[in-house]
Amino acid sequence: MARLEDKVALITGAASGIGRASALLFAEEGAAVLVADVNIEAGSDVVAEVEAMGARAMFVATDVAEPAAAEAAVSQCIAAFGGLDIVYNNAGGATQDDGKVSEIPLQEFWRTMGVDLYGSFLACRFAIPHLIERGGGAILNTTSIRAMKATQGADAYTAAKGGVLTLTKALAQELAEHKIRVNAVAPGVVASERVRSMMGDVSKNPLAQATPLGHGMPMDVARAALFLVSDETRWITGVILPVDGGAAAV
Repeated sequence: MARLEDKVALITGAASGIGRASALLFAEEGAAVLVADVNIEAGSDVVAEVEAMGARAMFVATDVAEPAAAEAAVSQCIAAFGGLDIVYNNAGGATQDDGKVSEIPLQEFWRTMGVDLYGSFLACRFAIPHLIERGGGAILNTTSIRAMKATQGADAYTAAKGGVLTLTKALAQELAEHKIRVNAVAPGVVASERVRSMMGDVSKNPLAQATPLGHGMPMDVARAALFLVSDETRWITGVILPVDGGAAAV
């Protein structure tokens, strides 16, 4: 039996990178997938890839930092697939405008907080009542190795992901009575399309070079995500799992 047989998963930021890899992997394991992203063309392409596998998928254009859009993604997922079992808050990421507190443009700080932290909050807020009604489920958030280990140069991103980390632990306690598990992955340097566009040769990035196993690939994180949302982890909640090639151990 597939690991996500008859499950319905909503994945934000699913048009590329880790989100795309997760959408394809979850579908391969039996899930119906709601692809939520701002990139209509790329998101639609992911849906086509999933459907070509013989699985069910739907795209919803979603700005995760907008309450109405986040609520619509949840409601359209339930309308299309008849329920919701898994919420994977993957959308987010730093930009080249991020940096030190003394240098970050204020609008960049709030953009990052909006997508990375507020976006995760909103998806949880609108999904939780449905997960409770369903009798349980899994929420997976995306924090970062930067939230677990002091680094320099992306202070807005670090602050936002730190918020996601503690929100994950708080929700794990709050929702346990409803049989809703809440965990997070904390990726290190991953050679996604977005990261390569910012860094160029990811292997030459100082953070990647300081990582014992070097940089990772989107599917490395997707496999960890699959584990945490599957029934194999029915007794695991409140965990922050580094998927970082050993960076947290250095």
